[in-house]
Amino acid sequence: RAALADPRVMTVWHNGGNFDRVLLRLSQLGINLSVERIFDTMVCALAHSLPGSLDKLGHILGIPSDQQKLKEGKALIHLFCKPRPKNQKLRRATRETHPAEWAQFIEYAKYDIASMRAIYKRLPTWNYRGTERALWELDQRINSRGIAVDLAFARAAIESADRLQQTLAERTSELTDGAVASATQRDALLVFLENRYGITLPDLKSSTVEAALERYTDLPDIVRELLVIRGASTKTSIRKYKRLLEAVSSDGRLRGLLQFCGAGRTGRWAGRVFQPQNLTRVPKYVAKMYDSAVAAILEGSVDLVFDNPMEVLASCVRGALVAPPGKKFCIADLSNIEGRKLAWLAREEWKLEAFRDFDAGIGEDLYKIAYSKAFGIPVEEVDNDTQRQIGKVMELALGYQGGVGAFITFAAAYSIDLEDLATKAWDTIPHKIKQQARDFMEWMYGQHPKKDRADIRYGLSEKAFIVCDSFKRLWREAHPNVTSWWKELEEAARFAIANPGVRSPARSVVFQKDGTWLRCRLPSGRYLCYPHPEVDDAGQISYMGVNQYSRKWCRLKTYGGKLAENITQASSRDVLGYNMPAIEEAGYEICLTVHDEDITETPDTDEYSSDGLAALMSVVPPWCQGLPLAAAGYETNRYRKG
Repeated sequence: RAALADPRVMTVWHNGGNFDRVLLRLSQLGINLSVERIFDTMVCALAHSLPGSLDKLGHILGIPSDQQKLKEGKALIHLFCKPRPKNQKLRRATRETHPAEWAQFIEYAKYDIASMRAIYKRLPTWNYRGTERALWELDQRINSRGIAVDLAFARAAIESADRLQQTLAERTSELTDGAVASATQRDALLVFLENRYGITLPDLKSSTVEAALERYTDLPDIVRELLVIRGASTKTSIRKYKRLLEAVSSDGRLRGLLQFCGAGRTGRWAGRVFQPQNLTRVPKYVAKMYDSAVAAILEGSVDLVFDNPMEVLASCVRGALVAPPGKKFCIADLSNIEGRKLAWLAREEWKLEAFRDFDAGIGEDLYKIAYSKAFGIPVEEVDNDTQRQIGKVMELALGYQGGVGAFITFAAAYSIDLEDLATKAWDTIPHKIKQQARDFMEWMYGQHPKKDRADIRYGLSEKAFIVCDSFKRLWREAHPNVTSWWKELEEAARFAIANPGVRSPARSVVFQKDGTWLRCRLPSGRYLCYPHPEVDDAGQISYMGVNQYSRKWCRLKTYGGKLAENITQASSRDVLGYNMPAIEEAGYEICLTVHDEDITETPDTDEYSSDGLAALMSVVPPWCQGLPLAAAGYETNRYRKG
C-alpha cells in the first residue's frame, strides 16, 4: 500500500490502465494512481502485434508452465468477482462461504503475478516508449473523460425496438401459419422456406438475405416479406442502445470506449463497450432527415414516420452521444487519409499534386480523376453518376493489390449492380485490356478444372468478371509507382528475413530482422512488428499472428499489397495521433476517436469551431513533409455522421 501511494514508484499491471487504475481509485484503498506510473503489459503486447491475454502471451513467449495463468482462475473469478445468479439463495461467495476455493484463489493470484512478471521481462518495448508512451497516456485521459449519453433517447429507442420486434414476430407467425414464431428463429425459418417454397439458403446472415432479395426477382411476396422481416429483426446495432445503458456511469458519461493499439498490427484504436468503431452505415435518406429521425425516436413515433423503422433505429445509435449543457461537439475527419498516405509512401506524384489542387479549390474531384486517369479521358467528361462511382470503388478497392474479389466487396458496400455496370462500361474499356482480362479468366478456369466456373468468377457473369478485372488493370496502369512499391516491399521483406540485422529499405520504410522479429520502421519511427517471419521455397512470406476470424495464434501469409495496406493504415494512424496532443492543448477535449475522426467536447462559444479543429488535425508532421493533408468537420450537440 505504501508503494502504491508513493509517486516515485513505477508499477506494472496487465490491463492496468483501463481496469486496475479505476478499481484502485474507487476501492476502499482510495489510491489515485496516475497513468505516468503505470507500465501496462497488455498494451505493450498489443503495440507489438501480440495477443492481449495473459495466458496466450505466456504460451507464445515460452513462459514455463508453472508460471502460466492457471486455467482454474477464470472459474474462480466467476465465483468471487461476479454477481451470483438471481435464483441462488447465496448472494455473494466469500472466503467464509467457500474457504477451499478462496485458498485456490490466493494461489491463482500468485501465479497470475508471476506470469505477468515473466512476460514483462520478455516483452519488447520499441513501440511503448517516447511519443507512443505519451500517446497512450493521453488515450487513458480520453478514456477516463468519457462521453455523455442521452439516457432518455437510448430508453426510447429500446422501447420502440421492443415494440417493433413484437410486431414483426406477430407478422412472421401470421405469414407462416404459426410454423415460425419469430424471424429471429433461424433454423425454423430456413426449414419453412425450404419445405413450403423449395427455397434453400445456406444461412440467414444479413449478407445472404440481402443477396437473395437483390438476385431473385421472382421470389413469392410472402418469402420476400419474411426475408425483409428477418433483416429488420436481427439488426445487431439495436443492442448497442442496451449496452449504452448497461455501461454508463452514474454521472451519465460512458467511459473506456477505446483500446490503444487494439486493432492489431497497425496500432489503430479498437472500440470497446458498445464498439463505436463499428457503427452502422447511415443510409442517405436517414442522413437527410437525421434530426427528424431523432425526434421521432424520442416521441416513440419512428414507426409512423418511416417505412423501415428498425433500420432508422440502427442508424441513429450515434445520436445517443451528446454534449452536456453549455458544451458542444466539434468534430472533424481527415479527408481520404489512406489514399493520400498511400500516394505519399509510394511517391505517386501526379496523385499528390491532384490532392493539393483539390485542397486549394482548383482541382477536380479525386474519384473523377481516378476514372479519368484509368480510362484516358478528360476529367471534365467524367459524369457524376456511374463513372464517378466506378472511380470511387476503384480507389477504395484496388490500392492494396486487390482484384475482382475486392472490387465486388466495395461495390456491394455502395449498392452497385455489377451486371448493370458491366453493360454500361463494356464499350469504354480498351480492347487490349478486356482481352487480358479474358485471358486471365481462362487461366483461372485452367487452374481449377474441377471447380464450378461461376464460383471462380465470384458468381458474376463472364462479362461482369472481365469488366471488374479490367478495372483492376486500368487502375494499376494509372498508378505505376504504387504497383511497383508492392513488389519492392515484398522483395525488401524477403531480403531482411534472409539477412538478419541488415537494413532493407523500400522507399519511405525500412525492414530489418532482429532476433525472432521482422520489424518495419515507419516514417514516424514506430515499428510494424511481424513475429517469427519465414519465407518458404516458393518465396511466400509468413509470420505468426492472430487470425482475424478464428482469433487463434497461427501462421499468417502476406504479400506486397498486404504489406502496403499495413504500412499505409499504420502511418495514417500516426498522422492522426501526432496532432492529438496539440488538439488537447488548444482546449478541444477529445472524447472519442472513430477511424480518422476526432470527436471533441468544447465550451459552446465561437472561440471553438470545427474549422479550428480541422486546422489542428491538418498540421503535417515533420516526418512526412510533402503529404497533402486536409480535414473537414461540423459542430453539433448530438453526434451524427458528418
